[in-house]
Amino acid sequence: MKLIIPMAGKGTRLRPHSHTTPKPLLPVAGTTIVERIVETFARTIDRSIEEIVFILGDFGDDVKKNLTEISARQGAAASFYKQDVARGTAHAVFCAAEKLDGEVIIVFADTLFDTPTKVTVDNADSVIWLKEVEDPSRFGVAVQDESGRITGFVEKPSEPISNMAIIGVYYFKDGKGLHDHIQRLIDHNITGHGNEYQLTDAIDALLKEGKVFKSASVDEWLDCGTIPAWLETSNVIVAKENQQVDAGKFPGTEIIQPVYIGEGVQIEGSVIGPDASIGAGAVIKGSKIRNSIVLDRATVTESDLNGATVGFDAEVQHFSGEAHIGDHSVVKG
Repeated sequence: MKLIIPMAGKGTRLRPHSHTTPKPLLPVAGTTIVERIVETFARTIDRSIEEIVFILGDFGDDVKKNLTEISARQGAAASFYKQDVARGTAHAVFCAAEKLDGEVIIVFADTLFDTPTKVTVDNADSVIWLKEVEDPSRFGVAVQDESGRITGFVEKPSEPISNMAIIGVYYFKDGKGLHDHIQRLIDHNITGHGNEYQLTDAIDALLKEGKVFKSASVDEWLDCGTIPAWLETSNVIVAKENQQVDAGKFPGTEIIQPVYIGEGVQIEGSVIGPDASIGAGAVIKGSKIRNSIVLDRATVTESDLNGATVGFDAEVQHFSGEAHIGDHSVVKG
């Protein structure tokens, strides 16, 4: 089975961090968003993933190397395709058109999710991952019959027809059918929302052919698309994974759980937490850090950070409050 991950977006709402790091490669409690997605499938799907297909934008060879290593850790080969111009979700998937055959899963690398049980895709032409939401008018939703079979899709319904939101994760028993319907959209210039080629239009065509669509429910659906969302998701994951930290390793320091502290971190005379994530190799001295993300090899000195994000190799001195500091930057209060 192939796992197809479109991730060519520029991630503008995560700037300054996405200026230098593609959004899916930003970490959440020490593990990148995309690797967490891959790990979730390896743990919850009843099939082995043999190949991971990444659809990239204008990223360098270091990104491909990182993604190849992520794939290898799951025993899968990695392949790469490029999306030069963003023309919608269906167009993004079709950039890897030759991979749309046999069993495929498509997942957009914008969110993290988890499911309480193993997902089986037996006896279905397609499985759509869904999450119950309070306000379905903000989402595309799936309509189901009493057996749980999906009978239709509605984009941002104005009437309460369903509260099961589509989270952007799809399984297809035969990717060729999806391929042909996306090809039809492009050949006939059939566009949807935003005048773009929408994956839901191709999926709806498969449903109208009589294909059997089933659902998989998730109990956790976490957004990483903006800085506030990234912070909130980090805090949820840090609390969930509940890393036990020995404060005795860090002279004169108080650790207030929940926190994540990576390998090789140096901390002196500081208060860390609650809701703090400190990346590997960071150096923290005489500071308070809570509800914040400090990425690898950053240095924070005599500062009080709350609601802050500090980039890779950045340096912060004598600063108090909220700031979002890009990689290799220096901020002095």
